[in-house]
Amino acid sequence: MKVLITGAAGFIGSHTAERLHSLGHEVQAIDNFSPYYDIKLKQLNAKDLSEKGIAVQKIDLRNDDLSQAIQEGIDYIFHFAAQPGISQTSSFEDYFSNNFFGTQRLLDLFETFEKKPFFVNIATSSIYGLNAIMTEEEAPKPASWYGVTKLAAEQLVLAYSRRGLLKGTSLRLYSVYGPRERPDKLYTRLIDCGLNNKPFPLYEGSDKHLRSFTYVQDIVDGIVSVIGKESVCNGEIFNLGTEEENTTATGIATVEAILGKKITIEKQPPRPGDQSRTCANIDKARKLLNYNPQTSLKTGLEAQVAWFRNNFMN
Repeated sequence: MKVLITGAAGFIGSHTAERLHSLGHEVQAIDNFSPYYDIKLKQLNAKDLSEKGIAVQKIDLRNDDLSQAIQEGIDYIFHFAAQPGISQTSSFEDYFSNNFFGTQRLLDLFETFEKKPFFVNIATSSIYGLNAIMTEEEAPKPASWYGVTKLAAEQLVLAYSRRGLLKGTSLRLYSVYGPRERPDKLYTRLIDCGLNNKPFPLYEGSDKHLRSFTYVQDIVDGIVSVIGKESVCNGEIFNLGTEEENTTATGIATVEAILGKKITIEKQPPRPGDQSRTCANIDKARKLLNYNPQTSLKTGLEAQVAWFRNNFMN
């Protein structure tokens, strides 16, 4: 099958592109190479994909001519492209234009296609709010511009499904980590600080935060499991993540044990909108998608440390 991946040079998008390519699918990959974080990491990811036969085309969903870049014949779209995270340097306009308006432009294009692709929207546990412990049927209460705009994009995709304009599903991902993780995320920063003898900035109180830290390949397992299950997934929302919870303090201690050294902690003021707890309820995904994440935190972090050493310590 032919699949389109937006945000393909990013963390999870690049892993998904590799997996789908390895399964024999034809992968069209696009990314806007946003400078939200050091663009060299996306370029490194794109180089890895290119070496596997996947070319990443530079396209901005907000203002480029999508009809020229995206042609009919796509069977699936996996929509990762977004303004990520909780950042004090990102405006509401940044989140809205990337997360909602870009999604709308994609949907408007697909509405003109005779054969419409199955739309897999990549959402986030931030949709739930400060305590992301709910089932998919419970009302979300986002507390950040990121969560608000990702919820709006999700509902836009599902509205198209409800109206019969296309078929699609939305996957809410929980605290993903692993090789290629963004430099602003917890574990890449921790590993960088540990290996390069820099103080790690820790938001006050966040060491007690509970997270469903989920290894990226376990997340990709859930994402690709949608293929072939269109009738089951159409119009549905699924949580994807591990049911195992760990505190940020446990995560720090695990990285220290792998590196064999203590990391200097530098306390920072609390971050508004940060989640105090995420715990993935995956009963629905387990039942309907046969989803069963297996990777332990220690095993996943060992792989991430090895990736960091290989790419940034030579």
